[in-house]
Amino acid sequence: MTKGACSFTGHRILSAGELPQINARLDEIIGQLADRGIERYLLGGALGFDTLAAKAVLRQRERNSRIELVMCLPCKSQEKYWPVGDKNTYFELLAAADETVYVSERYFTGCMAKRNLYMVENSEICVAYLKRAGSGTGQTVRMARERGLEVANLYCFGYSEFSRV
Repeated sequence: MTKGACSFTGHRILSAGELPQINARLDEIIGQLADRGIERYLLGGALGFDTLAAKAVLRQRERNSRIELVMCLPCKSQEKYWPVGDKNTYFELLAAADETVYVSERYFTGCMAKRNLYMVENSEICVAYLKRAGSGTGQTVRMARERGLEVANLYCFGYSEFSRV
């Protein structure tokens, strides 16, 4: 567990109707965490929630220069099959990141889980957008809870209350 660091996990597919609420919740919780002294934010670089969270961290960094965006990626070719627009956003986020960590040079079955474990082991807080427990996001939240991290699920009402349960 790394003090002063927060990891994010969430679903790749989000409905357009969810986006404004997710963005508002991300801005709110990252502001709360920054007020608590959390300055290092670990993101998995995937589509969907990870992208929204990375953009929210960058918005917070505009107000607080101590904020660090760390892109934790499963492999160097993660974006290989993505649409061009998503690739462009991905590379913009990588360029804006303070640090980029690759847990593997190449894709292999399990590299996403390895990336998620890396993020959990290097943070004290996990912010999630978890709707379906039987998913990679669900697995990451379980890993975080097993290791005693504070977890906030932005999908749930009362998300600002962290839990260790």
